[in-house]
Amino acid sequence: MRHYEVVFIVHPDQSEQVPGMIERYRQTVTGRSGKIHRLEDWGRRQLTYPIQKIHKAHYVLMNVECDNETLNELEHAFKFNDAVLRHLIVKMGAAVTSPSPMMKEEKSRSLTGGAAAEEAARPAPAVPAPEPAAT
Repeated sequence: MRHYEVVFIVHPDQSEQVPGMIERYRQTVTGRSGKIHRLEDWGRRQLTYPIQKIHKAHYVLMNVECDNETLNELEHAFKFNDAVLRHLIVKMGAAVTSPSPMMKEEKSRSLTGGAAAEEAARPAPAVPAPEPAAT
């Protein structure tokens, strides 16, 4: 089995359907003895350029380990789902489980429930400035 990073963009009018879509894609991967190493819902974000006169969309990131047949089924599901505006599948060398840079933003949340992902999603505590030395 190989490791893949999958990002898909969902039409903003279909944002309510994203949890159901994520669960369906999760079942597709895990139902065929695959694994999901990282699953992040980045929420609704501004697009760099308009797609079909749409300026915002809902982003989801998945890092999966699956066989080629499962990957083809997942890609087929993306192609024939009208709510998915774009998708990108990239082959990875190893499993990626650490939070993505997008997770550092407060609107994002990890759907795998890892403590490290929750910790990365919180803002860093303020460090007090050192007191000046008395002379």
